[in-house]
Amino acid sequence: MTQDRHHDPSGPAVADDAPDPCDNRRQVLYWRLLARLFDPEEQATLESASLAVVEDIGLPSALLDPGASVDSVVQRHPGLADEFDGLLTPEPDEDGARDRDAEVRRAALASKVLLNVFDTGSGTVSAGQLARWQSDAGWLERAFGCRPGDLRGSRGTGSGTGGGVSPTGTGGGRTPDLGRLVPPIGPELGAIEAGLVKRMHLREVLADSKLASRLTPSMSLIEQLLRDKDNLSGVALANAKSLIRRYVDEVAQVLRTQVEKATVGELDRSVPPKRVFRNLDLDRTIWKNLTNWSPEEERLYVDRLYYRHSSRRTTPQRLIVVVDQSGSMVDSMVNCTILASIFAGLPKVDVHLVAYDTQALDLTPWASDPFETLLRTKLGGGTDGTVAMALAQPKIAEPRNTVVVWISDFYEWRTEELFESMAAIHRSGARFIPVGSVTSSGRGSVNPWFRERFKDLGTPVISGHIKKLVHELKTFLT
Repeated sequence: MTQDRHHDPSGPAVADDAPDPCDNRRQVLYWRLLARLFDPEEQATLESASLAVVEDIGLPSALLDPGASVDSVVQRHPGLADEFDGLLTPEPDEDGARDRDAEVRRAALASKVLLNVFDTGSGTVSAGQLARWQSDAGWLERAFGCRPGDLRGSRGTGSGTGGGVSPTGTGGGRTPDLGRLVPPIGPELGAIEAGLVKRMHLREVLADSKLASRLTPSMSLIEQLLRDKDNLSGVALANAKSLIRRYVDEVAQVLRTQVEKATVGELDRSVPPKRVFRNLDLDRTIWKNLTNWSPEEERLYVDRLYYRHSSRRTTPQRLIVVVDQSGSMVDSMVNCTILASIFAGLPKVDVHLVAYDTQALDLTPWASDPFETLLRTKLGGGTDGTVAMALAQPKIAEPRNTVVVWISDFYEWRTEELFESMAAIHRSGARFIPVGSVTSSGRGSVNPWFRERFKDLGTPVISGHIKKLVHELKTFLT
């Protein structure tokens, strides 16, 4: 049988099915990457083969040194900086041809930055190691065509609005498909950074303002700050407050947008419309004055202007939010504290906020400021909802105009007693909304005993994305 061959003018004939040397080189580099990520033991064969590949294509051997940061490599070889920009979003060749040598080069550079970011080792992490990882993560973000910090700053809220990502085109004008890249990469980078922070002495980081400013606020980081805030002072405390404030402001911006998308009540036609230009009903004004049309002059004489109603009916409503602040509910505590502050800013909504574990705390005086509210919480401990009920029930003055939102996993000590008091609120005419989860992910565990009884009562537990709670509250309050 005759084997098909193609002829390369610069060399001998090559069999069509012969292995491509460039493909083999890329495979060596990627196999080494996988081996390093999943097995701490060095594979001598892969290491020597990768070194031969890197040297053969004219790249520095420092790319294979796990202890060398991308910064250090770029400092010694400045020409590589531009190659990292947009590295993982290459532009297709206009003629459709593959530049196989360039693909091998990209594989070597990509392996370096991926290994530095995703292989974080084990044990205690120093402040220097965290700073190095943050720098390497910045190079990975640049490889995706983003600014350093953009992907880590994307805070998923389920609706795609939590990201701080913008296609900046740092990689020579490349605009990656961020909708495809950010969901798997952004949260993963945030989780890795949070894990590194857990493995180091957080107070050491907070004491260094430069290092603290580079931290990406995340739920896991906020939880640690809230748990340790009583042990912080001076510069460390100031930096901790700054991180909490940054996180609160970012989440509040997303939630406020969701709240403001609601209607704000039916039009109140008993209130005369304001006679201002923005309320002018031009179509109705023309229609009502058509009898004044002058054909000779081709002019419409207007006797009366008509305006649209803009005032809406708003009944004073009382919103009572009760939040379980035990250790398992930190995500809900943070989100609902922020959400309560947003509703507190709406007209004619009287917001009360109660937090509890085995003791209850009335946070109503600070309900409009989630930052101050969180600083007054104390996460952890057991759960006894009856102490919170003792604070919440007296606040129900007009049941028909009151909604009680109770956020908890409902793993309680005195289940029967607490449920009966909740059922009494429901029977009084107040709207009782039990919530099992108000996280961005929508995941949460709820005591099956309570879940079944709330269902029988006609007030099923809302457990899912925080947007569900926003929808329920808007329906009642508008």
